[in-house]
Amino acid sequence: MLNLNTNGVVNQHICVVGLGYVGLPLAIAFAKKYKVIGFDIDAARTSELQQGQDRTQEADMASLQELLSSSQLVFSSDVATIANCNIFIVTVPTPIDQFKKPNLGPLLKASEMLGSVLKKDNLVIYESTVYPGCTEEDCVPILEKFSGLTFNQDFFVGYSPERINPGDKVNTLTQIKKVTSGSTPEIAERVDQLYASIITAGTHKAPSIKVAEASKAIENAQRDINISFVNELALIFDRMGIDTNDVIEAAATKWNFLRFKPGLVGGHCIGVDPYYLAHKAQTLGYHPEVILSGRKVNDNMGMFIANKVVKLLINKGNNVKKSRALILGVTFKENCPDIRNSRVVDIYNELQQFGVIVDVYDPHADQDQVQREYGIPLLADLEVVKYDSIILAVAHQQFLQLDLQKLTSGAKAVVFDTKAFLNRHLIDARL
Repeated sequence: MLNLNTNGVVNQHICVVGLGYVGLPLAIAFAKKYKVIGFDIDAARTSELQQGQDRTQEADMASLQELLSSSQLVFSSDVATIANCNIFIVTVPTPIDQFKKPNLGPLLKASEMLGSVLKKDNLVIYESTVYPGCTEEDCVPILEKFSGLTFNQDFFVGYSPERINPGDKVNTLTQIKKVTSGSTPEIAERVDQLYASIITAGTHKAPSIKVAEASKAIENAQRDINISFVNELALIFDRMGIDTNDVIEAAATKWNFLRFKPGLVGGHCIGVDPYYLAHKAQTLGYHPEVILSGRKVNDNMGMFIANKVVKLLINKGNNVKKSRALILGVTFKENCPDIRNSRVVDIYNELQQFGVIVDVYDPHADQDQVQREYGIPLLADLEVVKYDSIILAVAHQQFLQLDLQKLTSGAKAVVFDTKAFLNRHLIDARL
């Protein structure tokens, strides 16, 4: 069993597996109280972190430097270095494949690796977003197989869904209440104590791992459905010739109106997690109509925006083919470099189908990463090129400083704002 002192502090050596937007802040937070090894299969990633560099911009750099200098936190891509750890926290990505099905590859590979080093009385805590039942039905058998140990007798498991909000410097890891759970009542309590030692906002101990898994899935499915509703309203109001944001402003004068705004829905959570919940429902013989209809609406918004821009160009007398378009922003949200599941790509691809020459500029995104992930070459800087259309896709603060008139080809140019972010007198239309 885990050893706790009289204050409920776990005297263990922690390994955080996966050092992306979730794992790195978690490793830093735990390293302020415990010895921590941050593990990632990407040797380049662990090397840069060991030198105190973070491409995700999520790390508290002062804390990172201090913890590295004290050796309280070390980073490694060598499995042998984590063999002496007692608590393993898994934060690897759980994306979807091209068919919108859960891709558990990284999660199952991480479980295989941990099974090879797992020892008696060790604890494995999963934070990766999964469908209800995945931890105990998919991951635990792999841990047993590769360790030769027996679940809930020789080793134990917990689940505490991540609640990281990339780019948010206010609602940080320790400021967001954490859901916890464990494979036995005793382990659930100890997992809860472990997280309570670093989460100042407090914890919520779920009655089972499956409940904790489901809570994460519905958090993002709920947001997705609400956004799909206002996105559908945007499609309707566009045909009526009225501004969706004006309608929302009016409706929001009622105290209980939920003020969601239309837009692209990407990222590692909202645009992905509903498919995990839908997948599990379908394996049980239930077809989730509301969840999947909401996903369909949101997945088609990029196509709608591109088609709207083309119509505006035609209405202004432009020749669409060979016209030049500039898309501002490619990350999935404002003021951060995270490009996971970016739906801006849909606008880019659709405009190219019309024969439009498309440039993309994003001061936050990594050029090599965007090229590798999406095959899109990012502009290094905004040159003085005259564009026939400009699409504000991401509300980066830097874009407020742009002189759009210098970038447009003249009175016939179209400026479309997908975020209702720019001054209204500068644009032709907005979502």
